[in-house]
Formats: sequence, C-alpha cells, structure tokens
Amino acid sequence: MARVLRGLAENKVFDYFEDLTQIPRPSYQEKAVSDYLVAFAKEHGFEYYQDQYYNVIIIREASEGYEDVSPIILQGHMDMVCEKTHDCLKDMEKEGLDLYLDGDFIRARGTTLGGDDGIAVAYALAILDDDSLKHPRLEFVCTTAEETGMDGAFGIDVSMLKGHKLLNIDSEEEGVILASCAGGCKAEIHMDTERAQAAGECLALKLTGLTGGHSGVEIHKGRANGIHLLARVLLAASKKMELRLITMSGGSKNNAIPNRAAAQVLIPAGQQAAFAALVEEQIKGAQSEYMVTDPDLTANVCESDSSLAPLTLTASKRVLALILAEPNGVQRMSTDIEGLTETSLNLGICDLDEKGLYMNYAVRTSVASALEPLTDKMVLIAQSLGARADISGRYPAWEYVRESALRQDMASIYREMFGEELRIEAIHAGVECGILAGKIDHLDAISMGPNIYDIHTPQEHLSVSSSKRMYDFIVRVIACRD
Repeated sequence: MARVLRGLAENKVFDYFEDLTQIPRPSYQEKAVSDYLVAFAKEHGFEYYQDQYYNVIIIREASEGYEDVSPIILQGHMDMVCEKTHDCLKDMEKEGLDLYLDGDFIRARGTTLGGDDGIAVAYALAILDDDSLKHPRLEFVCTTAEETGMDGAFGIDVSMLKGHKLLNIDSEEEGVILASCAGGCKAEIHMDTERAQAAGECLALKLTGLTGGHSGVEIHKGRANGIHLLARVLLAASKKMELRLITMSGGSKNNAIPNRAAAQVLIPAGQQAAFAALVEEQIKGAQSEYMVTDPDLTANVCESDSSLAPLTLTASKRVLALILAEPNGVQRMSTDIEGLTETSLNLGICDLDEKGLYMNYAVRTSVASALEPLTDKMVLIAQSLGARADISGRYPAWEYVRESALRQDMASIYREMFGEELRIEAIHAGVECGILAGKIDHLDAISMGPNIYDIHTPQEHLSVSSSKRMYDFIVRVIACRD
C-alpha cells in the first residue's frame, strides 16, 4: 500500500501517524495498537510496561547532560472514535483508514481520522525515536478506552513514573493550552418493553446528514441529536395514527453527538402515504430549525420487514416519552468563564431491540456539586416511566492550579518561538489530567495539541503545518532545563 504521508516532515511524526491509521483502534479493541507500541519499545530497547487494560508506558532515560533535569511525562490515548458517513462501507473495527491530502490537511475518506488522539501517540514515538534530541527522562503514558469513560486512566499503575510535569497532548487548537476540564460520569438507562403481534405495514425511517460532533467540545453549538430528533418525529406521527415501534437505533459512542438514527415502525395498512407526509412536515420544520448547524439533514421512509413483533401502543409511547423526557444537551453555562459550558449531557447511544430499550449518556460538569442533582433527575424520570438508570464511571474534574512552573515555561517559550501569547483556557470536555493528578502527587499538568477540525465527525481533518509547529514547540519544552 502506497504511503500517503511520507516526506511531510523531516521527523517521523507523520510516518507514525499513518501507521496508526492502519490499525483499527475503537475503544475496548486496542490490543493490536497496544502491541504495536510494545513492539516499538522492544525494537528500541526502551523500558516498557503493558497492563491488563492494554495501557502502555514507555520510558527513555535522559540524554547526557540532562540527568538532573526533571523528567517529562508525555501522555495521550490510543483509542479513537469511529464514525463514518451513512454511505461508507468500511468496517472500522477491521480495516484501516483511506487517507488523502487536501492542501494543508490530512483527511480520511468517509470516516473519522483519529487525530484525537493519534497525533499524541505519533508525537511521542517520533520524539522517543530521535537520537539527536537532548532531553530529560521521558515517560510516555498511553491509555485505552479514553473515549468511552477513561477506563484505562482509571486502571493504570503509574508507580514506576518519576516525573511530575505532564504534557497531555489531547486538545485540538494550536496556541491554546488547557489548565482545567470538566468531570463527569456515564449514565445508562434500561427499559423492558412489551411486544405483541399486530397487523399493519412495516416501514423504516432513517435520518442522515446530521453534523454530529464531540459532546464536550461542541455540545454548546446547538447541533441536532439524531436520536432525539427521530423520537420527536415519531412522537408527532403517533399523535395522528396508531404507531408501534419495532426497532430503533442511533449513535455508537456516548461522547459523540449522533449524526444519524433509524427506526422500524408498524402503522395501520394504507397509511404509508400519510406517514410519509407527516415525516416530511416534521423534517421541513427541523431543517429550518437546524439550517445553520445541520444543513444536510435528510430523512427517508421506505418499506421494510422485521421478524420481531412490534411493541404495544403503550410500550411505544413509553419509549418515546422516556427518550424525550430525559434531559439532553447544555444544562447550564458557566457564570465564571464566558462561553464555557458548565454542565451538559449527551444521549450518544440508543438501541431498541428484542432485549428492550438501552440508552447511554455522557454527563459532564465543571462544578462537582452539579453532578448528583442531574443524575438524580435522570434516575427519577426513568423510574417514573418504569425504567432504571445506572450511574457509573465517575471521573473528577481537573481543577485549575494557580501556580504552574510548566505553564509559565511554556508561555515564555511560545512567545519566543511565535511572537504571540499562549492562551490558557478551561474546557468542557474531559481529559485524563484530572485522573492522573489523583495518582501522582504534586502533578503540574497541561493539555495541548495542534489544530484538528470537525473532531469525531466523518469530516475530521488535521492541519499538517500546525502539527509541525506544535511538534517543534514540544521539543523545545522538553529541552528546557528549568
């Protein structure tokens, strides 16, 4: 297979990045990429650790003359969000990505690119592989299942680390470093459903073309949630005719805003044209409502068939009521930091099948006291409609530290290199710094990265020039003797 990114830089960043794009690495399926990192460590004779979660730590000792300089921890995660366009046939659990260059950007045809967080892994490997660099002890910590609850970071043993300065390379705006992030949890809702044979026409309704996006970075942009919109359309139709749900699905990751959703329904015989007209009316309204955020929204109604009996009318109404009654989206904006989302949640996965209804939410907040009232609300709504809500995977917010030598050094180096001030911000999305700060005493951490656009959507693209600049910046930070 021809290499698409070869020769883009003197260092090996893009060689390693391309390697990673050819290794399928959805969350909880990271063994292959984890073994790739172990093979790299063995080949170079580096100390390494691989645990039962497939987290990997690789250590390179200090260069001559840097033995007394404080070690640096480089940190990222190896899993990626696997999203694709509705017409893409690629199996992202088994196949590598189809890369291409579009001017200054690296893209993948029909799928997410995995810049989050493949670029962190590529940076670390290129730095570890460069014998010309002068550096202190380098400790590369690469975790798993970050995109689905930070399971790897929770489980990793970091007792072998000596560093107290951490460069987390998991944000996506050049010239901005993060010094704080939201905490949160996962909420899963289960509802048993009743089915019964009934006569009528089986139809399929599919919503496609939604923009989607990252539920932390882009939840405030008002993009449509495919699952919610589908339920809204079906509820409107159920007010005009008897409508029984058969199946319903949408989304694949709880932290990605669903960009498509589908359902099978049973309606009375002879009502197909009326159902299509009702859907068209609802979609026209939604297209007007979301013309800026989701300009490519489309809906399709077609005949279908199913071996499953439909839900009863009562069960169908309960399912739609639960989806629409549970909170979703931004709940509160920060009153301290303008433009920052304080509390939100995202319905990222919905499945209605023979087992019942399953929904999975990513819940986020930068205010610890706001989490329990929101999850309590979810539990109460679920219980009122005969469902149950399970709250798990709580992770702490990464709190802002006023005094940071690492942040100060980075701001000075950035100003010297680029003649601009480094912006220091907080983010609503979660990064692993908060979890690692709970494992490493007196950790001085920041999060940074190059420009990555449309993250977690099939339009995701990574800037080549920005990636080069941020690599050079990291190298300078590593070489700093302070």
